[in-house]
Amino acid sequence: MSQHGVGPRAVMRSVAFLTAGVLAVPALAGCGSDDPSGKPLAGQDIQPAPRDRITDGGTLRWAVDSVPDTMNTFQSDADATTARVAQAVLPSMFRMDASGRPERNPDYLESAEVVDTEPKQVVLYKLNQQAVWSDGREIGAADFAAQWRALSGKNTAYWTARNAGYDRIQKVERGDNALEVRVTFSRPYADWRSLFSPLYPKDVMGTPDSFNDGARKKLKVTAGPFTVKEVDRKDEEITLARSPRWWGKPAKLSEIVLRTVPRDKRAAELAAGDLDLAEIDPTAARRITVAARPQSSAGPLMGPGADRSAADSLESWARANGSDEDAADEEIAARKKLRKAAVKYARQQQALSGFEVRKSLEPAYTQLALNGADGPLTDERVRRAVARALDRKELARVVLRPLGLPAVPVGSHLALSGQAAYADNSGALGGQDTKEAQALLADAGWVRGGPIKEEKKKEKAAGPEGDEADDTGKAHDTGKADDTGKADDSGGDDKARRGPDPAEHLARDGKKYAHQGGAPGAYAPRGTAAPANQEAAPLAKNGKPLTLRFVLPSGPGSQTLRTVADRISRMLERVGITTEISRVSDESYFKDHIASGQYDLALYSWPATAFPATDARPVYAKPVPAADGSLNVEQNYTRVGTDQVDQLFDEAVATLDEGESRSLLRKADSRIWAAAGSIPLFQRPQLLAARKNLVNTGAFGLGTPVYEDMGFLKKGAKPASGPSVKGSKTP
Repeated sequence: MSQHGVGPRAVMRSVAFLTAGVLAVPALAGCGSDDPSGKPLAGQDIQPAPRDRITDGGTLRWAVDSVPDTMNTFQSDADATTARVAQAVLPSMFRMDASGRPERNPDYLESAEVVDTEPKQVVLYKLNQQAVWSDGREIGAADFAAQWRALSGKNTAYWTARNAGYDRIQKVERGDNALEVRVTFSRPYADWRSLFSPLYPKDVMGTPDSFNDGARKKLKVTAGPFTVKEVDRKDEEITLARSPRWWGKPAKLSEIVLRTVPRDKRAAELAAGDLDLAEIDPTAARRITVAARPQSSAGPLMGPGADRSAADSLESWARANGSDEDAADEEIAARKKLRKAAVKYARQQQALSGFEVRKSLEPAYTQLALNGADGPLTDERVRRAVARALDRKELARVVLRPLGLPAVPVGSHLALSGQAAYADNSGALGGQDTKEAQALLADAGWVRGGPIKEEKKKEKAAGPEGDEADDTGKAHDTGKADDTGKADDSGGDDKARRGPDPAEHLARDGKKYAHQGGAPGAYAPRGTAAPANQEAAPLAKNGKPLTLRFVLPSGPGSQTLRTVADRISRMLERVGITTEISRVSDESYFKDHIASGQYDLALYSWPATAFPATDARPVYAKPVPAADGSLNVEQNYTRVGTDQVDQLFDEAVATLDEGESRSLLRKADSRIWAAAGSIPLFQRPQLLAARKNLVNTGAFGLGTPVYEDMGFLKKGAKPASGPSVKGSKTP
């Protein structure tokens, strides 16, 4: 899992606390005739083409972040590549359509439906009669039963990452014939479509040893359009080959090679001809967009001849005009090196003209997390003030508008626009309102220009390594190395936001008025004139400034987060909240800071899910004390929650009426918004560089890839339509 994104369903979000009766939750849009779920903000951009225009054969070289440690998606160290392999080689009873909603996969299922609800819920699966494993054995009830037993949580010898849903099953048995599977639940389960996707063979799920170790390094038995041919950990590649046992439409590609390529190296690998498809960052996307534009004969591209001619002219000039021959040689060498780099870049640009950028929005959103475990953010009023200070529309525009994507803020914690459970419930908290934010802070006792206790001696502030405290107690970015060992040379984007000078004399003079009592935060007797520029002074309470530690990853792919963080810091500064930016290594960001609660504010992304009643429950569950005295937060990194939200989730997952279940989820989301523990900002951009003749693949948006339809166009053939972001809303 990266610091920005997380694997498909094995992950998490954050919850907040809502005091009963503090806020009135508005009537839900779902109660009317209009469907509040809407449409996806951006459609798929995959260069669609009919199968008869696609070449039979070929190898697709696809960049991935890593070769995973396991091929078992139900283990804790599974990652996005694990899921990608599973989608291509294993059965899924349901997959996501273009709107991120589950749809029956006809290659495996003739039908699947709830056939009984009393006395128990029973789901009857009717399997495709052609569905077989790659060893020739029919897919059947034995595979379903083995997976249920492995994932039920009853046998702790199985090292499973999650058991949700499977722990509600009472029994799995064969139906009236070998093609039918009856699943009986001990408790009603609304998200039953989430189960058995992917489905592993009983050879993997049958024993703890085979589950724990058998599918980590390889998958011997599969049942998809592709099979796992080789997992090469030395060269960091996984090769998937067309399966001869596949009964559906034959895969067009002969092979798919998943190659590990760091994100900052992908543009060069594309230009070198070593990749056909790669997820890229905005910088690489701009390069490819520029490269695709027509170049005039007098354009910037130059060959080796031009390089030699320019270098010869440069040398002649230096020899004629340089009195110092050594200095002239150094100048010549430096300029030759520069021109060589320019020529290399130009050649790469020429090669990149064979690619195009396909763009959509990821099934994931970026949020601002507020840690409510300790410090000022334990006060719900302060969290709500932070939220009301944010202009979420501006933040979405900063990230998405330059990419030509819809700049619309996300309105739900539990789903994305187009998904069944989606509704914009942000009104439960309210939009940007500086006066309201200031009023909430004043109500919480934070006063403009209040006294700040002077420290007896300079100490390191609680913050990132290399940030030193001055005598006001505020941390300043010194440019020293962070825990990556690199100097902070990023400039203004990452510097701590500091309050203006007028507050400093208040800190020095605060002791003068300590004996006078009065309201918390008062700093002078009644009638004392306010200092000049008081409105610009930071907030203080009980002798401490309102300063929040803003933790961010420092890796090369985190520039967008740092830009967003800088905008947020400016917005908070307007209401008197100071932030201290702390940049940490990507490797430690989640483990040492987010998961352990060592932050006040943080930015990271959560995946969308078609099954929020199941998948979002542990993310918003109220933390409870564990047996050893620690706090069990499950996946709730903001460490606040309520019994009411937990109850709404429990009711939603046990309600088989889909409309009622969605209504309960929207009520839960409204209460999560009102508590302001996490603030959804915008859907993440999805940018892929694809070879121009590569079709039926690219930016899939909310949908599941269809691997058997991917391929390269026949010579002279045209795709069904040009690349576009279909279904986009106007920014």
